[in-house]
Amino acid sequence: MPRSLFAACLMGLGLATPAAAADPCDVLTAKVIRVTGASLAGRTGAYAVFRAQDAERMSLDCRNPARITLASLDREPARAYFALVGLAARALTGADAAEAEVLALTLHQDSLLADAPRRGGTGPTLMQCETGPRTDALAGDLTVCRVVPAKPVIGLSHRRRAG
Repeated sequence: MPRSLFAACLMGLGLATPAAAADPCDVLTAKVIRVTGASLAGRTGAYAVFRAQDAERMSLDCRNPARITLASLDREPARAYFALVGLAARALTGADAAEAEVLALTLHQDSLLADAPRRGGTGPTLMQCETGPRTDALAGDLTVCRVVPAKPVIGLSHRRRAG
């Protein structure tokens, strides 16, 4: 019996609370759908793939740290693609969608100029956008933006070792 069906059965019997029974990836997947308007195309384990009108590819990897990848076949996608990146950032990290959209546009333009991936952040979000031909699993996609939560660096020493 699938875990989500098992959890639903337990809730129906009053043996589990919804919060305790919810799979964190299910919760995050539902939030991505609600915030972005995308529809679920499939889910396997910690990986979900969505159908989104403004991106050729949109996926969520729930492993820690969770991340969303959005890809377009266009080297210079329509503005709606960047709005979708902003909404994805809001769903994943709680970022301001408009600020994340501007960040995605800026990183994309900087990537076009530098012909290299560009990284940046806004609030709780870190993002990388890149343009150009690819040879990896996203081959054929000319624009790719990845969104991840920003994490504070705790306990790292900035002192150099002698020698």
